[in-house]
Amino acid sequence: MPLFFRKRKPSEEARKRLEYQMCLAKEAGADDILDISKCELSEIPFGVFATCKVLQKKVLIVHTNHLTSLLPKSCSLLSLATIKVLDLHDNQLTALPDDIGQLTSLQVLNVERNQLTYLPRSIGNLTQLQTLNVKDNKLKELPDTLGELRSLRTLDISENEIQRLPQMLAHVRTLETLSLDASSMVYPPQEVCSAGTEAIQQFLCKESGLEYYPPSQYLLPVLEQDGAENSRDSPDGPTDRFSREEVEWQNRFSDYEKRKEQKMLEKLEFERRLELGQREHAQLLQQSSSQKDEILQTVKEEQSRLEQGLSERQRYLDAERQRLQEQLKQTEQNISNRIQKLLQENQRQKKSSEILKSLENERIRMEQLMSITQEETENLRRREIASAMQQMLTESCKNRLIQMAYESQRQSLVQQACSSMAEMDERFQQILSWQQMDQNKAISQILQESTMQKAAFEALQAKKDLMLQRIRSQIKLIETELLQLTQLELKRKSLDTEALQEMISEQRWALSNLLQQLLKEKTQREEELREILMELEAKSETKQENYWLIQYQRLLNQKPLSLKLQEEGMERPLAALLVELSAEHYLPIFAHHRISLDMLGRMSPEDLAKVGVTEAGLQHEILRRVQELLDAARMQPELLKPPKAKVLEPLEPTAPEEFPEPVRPSAPPSELEVPTSECVVCLEREAQMIFLNCGHICCCQQCCQPLRTCPLCRQEIAQRLRIYHSS
Repeated sequence: MPLFFRKRKPSEEARKRLEYQMCLAKEAGADDILDISKCELSEIPFGVFATCKVLQKKVLIVHTNHLTSLLPKSCSLLSLATIKVLDLHDNQLTALPDDIGQLTSLQVLNVERNQLTYLPRSIGNLTQLQTLNVKDNKLKELPDTLGELRSLRTLDISENEIQRLPQMLAHVRTLETLSLDASSMVYPPQEVCSAGTEAIQQFLCKESGLEYYPPSQYLLPVLEQDGAENSRDSPDGPTDRFSREEVEWQNRFSDYEKRKEQKMLEKLEFERRLELGQREHAQLLQQSSSQKDEILQTVKEEQSRLEQGLSERQRYLDAERQRLQEQLKQTEQNISNRIQKLLQENQRQKKSSEILKSLENERIRMEQLMSITQEETENLRRREIASAMQQMLTESCKNRLIQMAYESQRQSLVQQACSSMAEMDERFQQILSWQQMDQNKAISQILQESTMQKAAFEALQAKKDLMLQRIRSQIKLIETELLQLTQLELKRKSLDTEALQEMISEQRWALSNLLQQLLKEKTQREEELREILMELEAKSETKQENYWLIQYQRLLNQKPLSLKLQEEGMERPLAALLVELSAEHYLPIFAHHRISLDMLGRMSPEDLAKVGVTEAGLQHEILRRVQELLDAARMQPELLKPPKAKVLEPLEPTAPEEFPEPVRPSAPPSELEVPTSECVVCLEREAQMIFLNCGHICCCQQCCQPLRTCPLCRQEIAQRLRIYHSS
């Protein structure tokens, strides 16, 4: 604030007022008062000090300005030695000069409403000071030298931060009025301060060990001192002074008249210049007002244009955000529908898994796996089976090699890395040596080693197992859905929206639980296959020749379940229809009940529910498609005629058959078949790990090793699963 006022220039009106007051003070016959108040001064001009010194001014009024200091540079307080009244209220003074005690003639000092934080100790030298007003400042204490003011009659220290009075104030016996804030006083106590000036002085005298006397007994010397000072201006008394002044006035009267006329002319000239300046000032104000109106109009137009552009931009952003939110909601709805279908499909598969499992066990038991006839021994195609075994073992070894490379890379930081790498190199060299061997030697070796024959049979058995294939396909679908849900959560966070978050979390938890259940079923199914293999191995202890080759050939010649059901009498269009609708797991039920297209044409959804088809949508779709087939058959009867029997040629099992997976209606669309997502830790590699139990897919293999909690939801990681994306 002081810096602001120091740099501020006074207005034209304030400057003219200052000039007028200075001229008025210099005129002949002027009184002893110099009033430069309300002139917007940041410091007292040098001419004021010179005027007070030369003309012996006794009253200096400088209130309502912007003063920050009383004494400017290159000025001395001795120039104000004749001043008796100094009025400085309503300024910005932060301190009084340290040598203010040089104003020995000062009787009234008014510094009300300033920024004073302390009073100089030299203030005790003002022995003639009768009134001291320091109201509304920032004083926290009073100097002890205040007790040396032997003529002080009025003291106002209210609206400050003062809590204690100095004991030396008891020596000021002439003090008649003391104004202070009694509620904030500590010394003297509040009840003493509330009692008035006399009670305060009595308390201070008691504390100082002095006897109290009323101020009226000490005022007479002060008043006599004032009268003596008035008469001190003339050494011969008042009569001599007046006679001498009369003579001097007679001698100077003619000069005074001339000066008076000159002053009048100067005053007229000053008034003329003042009027001219006011006219110029009015013109400037008018021009400034017109320019201000033009600028305001321009600013208003620019502001309206900016507001219009801003509103259009805001509308565009709102529309874009609404569109993104709609797309996000639509994507969430699609994912929710696919997850719901997947859960329904899983329930349907779970219900039919018991039937498939019983049929599979019955098939295994009925085929008498543990007995080998002489006819199968004679019909053994040794070389073809050995070639197929060789291909199967090669694929199995390649897969195991990839798995061992992955395991060795993951365990490279532990102490057993060297031995693991050596073992892997040894196996790799063994595989390379197998590939470089002559095919006939490899075939003969396979024919001789029953362990390799058993490994080939185990690999083919796991590959042709329908239940294991179904579990693996469902695991792959769930991994894809979890990856999409993770990408959706990341996109939601980037859009800074929290809608449907709880629903996505529930879906992710449901998929995670379903994935864990399928992993348990997969492990259980693999254990069952190993038990079957152990039973076969236990029954093969008879050392029968080519036992595993005959079992491999039997498994290779085994027909799919759908083909068996068709040969048993099920209509081929009906079987194709069920496969097309992803309902091939109902083929055993339809074959068991010997349901044909004509029977389905007369059935209702309730009849299908009684048979075992529980899905309402699938019931109506089967009946609708069957009705279309029957209508088309009426137009072309040859569509439903069974095909002519053909002579079955012997199968050439050069390689294990790959059965295509049925089309799942719950699978995501083709563009989301293999979604990809980057690692949220390194932001470089592809996310490859599933965290359970939360189900997030957000980290690569390298970054997930040191993690103990999921980077997205901060939940504990109970299990890590690696996913592989096939091209």
